Amino acid sequence: MLFTKVLRSGVQAGLRCQSTSAQASAKFAAATSKPGHGGFSFELTDQQKEFQELSRKFAREEIVPAAPGYDKSGEYPFPLIKRAWELGLINGHIPEDCGGMGLGIFDACIITEELAYGCTGVQTAIEANYLGQMPVIIAGNDAQQKKYLGRMTEEPLMCAYCVTEPGAGSDVAGIMTRAVRKGDDYVINGQKMWITNGGKANWYFLLARTEADPKCPASKAFTGFIVDADTPGLQPGRKELNMGQRCSDTRGITFEDVVVPKENVLIGEGAGFKIAMGAFDKTRPPVAAGATGLAQRALDEATKYALERKTFGSLIAEHQAVSFILAEMAMKVELARMAYQRSAWEVDLGHRNTYYASIAKAFAGDIANQCASDAVQIFGGNGFNSEYPVEKLMRDAKIYQIYEGTAQIQRLIISREHLGKYKQ
Repeated sequence: MLFTKVLRSGVQAGLRCQSTSAQASAKFAAATSKPGHGGFSFELTDQQKEFQELSRKFAREEIVPAAPGYDKSGEYPFPLIKRAWELGLINGHIPEDCGGMGLGIFDACIITEELAYGCTGVQTAIEANYLGQMPVIIAGNDAQQKKYLGRMTEEPLMCAYCVTEPGAGSDVAGIMTRAVRKGDDYVINGQKMWITNGGKANWYFLLARTEADPKCPASKAFTGFIVDADTPGLQPGRKELNMGQRCSDTRGITFEDVVVPKENVLIGEGAGFKIAMGAFDKTRPPVAAGATGLAQRALDEATKYALERKTFGSLIAEHQAVSFILAEMAMKVELARMAYQRSAWEVDLGHRNTYYASIAKAFAGDIANQCASDAVQIFGGNGFNSEYPVEKLMRDAKIYQIYEGTAQIQRLIISREHLGKYKQ
């Protein structure tokens, strides 16, 4: 297939722009048509199978062996990120006219699940890139997209979604960072917190308040900006030492009289909240895919162990208590996968997928935690020891119930969407 040929030759030649010719673009578009566009289909296209095979091989041969070391050191896994970039496993959703491949969310989810199987710390760093780019993809003008997205196809750069604050996590409307218009520029002051890729980003999507009136609705009070990381007055804080996903770079960011030109405003003043929330409809399916990848890894590790460990003269897999746990884990993994695929399918068809995206994110996040905990239980005392892989999985899983909207916020969204159907 064209994609495989391009990748295999491109890694050696350092090529990144598979879509540089009109002929290649046409062939690639035909090869990556989404499954089920005339109805549901559980069969991946040949092209999607190649994405899956390539990302699976990379995750299991390169990420899995390196992950424990990065977990212990907390070092940013740039060598793995650079390798993923060389293989075309990062930035695939960037539009073709910016040098990307213009992949859909379904394709991104296939890759994400496999990368998360290897290490969700690595996957989160990559996923944060998607999140940071998405506001520019959905709301950036041609010049903004070519400048900020284009550079990411030319070298392995990272970006970040800079929204959360010390006093405003789930309550996005509580953001206090201010942007004041002064001539053709905006002067920004404030503080952000828990920013993934915060210390590694080349640029940030920033949400700031441009309306001073606290009674102004969120839909009009905030503006989205693109801010270069080297802008004077922008200062990343120390790397946070987190429970899990320790190689992911999470920091606070301080903005002190940071000057941003008006051409870096997305759409216009007051459009920021809609842009920031709109990005989630496209990024929550891949987050759910990442959680599913972790759950699958937990199931695989627990199954292999259950087929090796013996108690009372039998493999523990032969004990009904253990086999039923494995059966429950398998059920949950399959359903989580179906949930994220449905939500990705919806958004790729151009449907409003808020309802399905929140279901996928909430369910898969819960399943990742349940499967990781069950895996530790099957490993017994060994599962509580850091020399075995499931201890890390359990620590890594927790964040899936928190970032990109907590499990409770997802349920709030789902309930609103559900009740809204009956109130029409």
